[in-house]
Amino acid sequence: MTPRTRAMLALTLAKGIGPVLAARLLAALGSPEAALAAPPAHLEKIPGIGRTRARAIAAAQADQVAIDAELELVHQHHATLVAIGEPNYPPLLAQIPDPPPILYIRGRRDPALDQYPVAIVGSRNCTAYGLEQAERFAGVLGRSGLTIVSGGARGIDSGAHRGSLRAGGRTIAVMGCGLAHTYPPENQDLFDQIVSTDRGWLVSELPMNTAPAAENFPARNRIISGLSLGVIVLEAGHRSGSLITARMAAEEHGREVMAIPGRVDSAASEGTHTLLKEGAAMLVTSPGDVLALLETPARHHHAGTHDARYSPVRPPDTSTATLDDSDTATPAPLFAEAPRRAPAPGLSPLHQQILDALESPKSADVLAAELSLTPELLRAQITMLEVLGRVARRGSLLERAAPR
Repeated sequence: MTPRTRAMLALTLAKGIGPVLAARLLAALGSPEAALAAPPAHLEKIPGIGRTRARAIAAAQADQVAIDAELELVHQHHATLVAIGEPNYPPLLAQIPDPPPILYIRGRRDPALDQYPVAIVGSRNCTAYGLEQAERFAGVLGRSGLTIVSGGARGIDSGAHRGSLRAGGRTIAVMGCGLAHTYPPENQDLFDQIVSTDRGWLVSELPMNTAPAAENFPARNRIISGLSLGVIVLEAGHRSGSLITARMAAEEHGREVMAIPGRVDSAASEGTHTLLKEGAAMLVTSPGDVLALLETPARHHHAGTHDARYSPVRPPDTSTATLDDSDTATPAPLFAEAPRRAPAPGLSPLHQQILDALESPKSADVLAAELSLTPELLRAQITMLEVLGRVARRGSLLERAAPR
């Protein structure tokens, strides 16, 4: 653990210091270490800090016992800490207003495999239809190489996590409690499966022993949106917390918001249908629609702009979407050396390597062997290249497509 991470932990354990004030302290003083070392009289002058919080920061710096106790809990639960400003902090999340100063993570976080996250959110009290669609969309998108993000709750969230895992995909569960707690308790096996299979991670911004409470969930929702390129809403009722996530995604984070319709007379989908009627979400009826709509944010993200305010996307063009519910794409192996050159505009170096290797059509297995990539990493890159219109499928083979 770096000194910066330990200092950020101490700062967040100070009473009254949340993401907004932590961001002000960092902006004013440059680092958590500097904030902890600053005299209280200096801290008091920062807007929102005042005398009481300045003293709390000084006390947190002095209370090494509390810091060590928190770190012991992190160790006991096989978790890790990531502070904002560290290289391994999720880049999409770092762009939102007031991002979490520190993240508690349990499981395998792999930035290479989690480049294309999409959230699926909805009601805890979902119908059989809602659960079926959550698993269907998560399964196809997970199999396509996208990482499914949700809140670990009952209902739609659990269906989304399970759908991705069953398809061999990856998933992230954003918790509304500290990682020393399991909420809801019946999801213990699901959370253990996410971690033990190396298929994703659990994440929270809250200290380890923070119990689940209603006031934690709105802030949790901003992390779900912040981690994702886009948010899919499914079976959100009139007062659903998923509508809060959708609003933040569109208005504060500049993310694509999509909605899966339900029965027109279903109270479970009343909020979802309101989003669609008001033009606040794009209608999606298949996973291919999602892939098409994510083209613009994926292009910006991979071009390295990391601009949270993506330009508008065009309506879904299902001719560019690949992989319907039955697609599995598994062909067979050989090798050779792929030439390397500077990536074309809008492409990552790895994308350019893949295109260079596709001088002639190849199966996915052959391409993975040539480039020494795992099948799951290659699958994610190929999906985005298809969305960008740079790769096409001919039967079981992949080939270059002319840039659009």
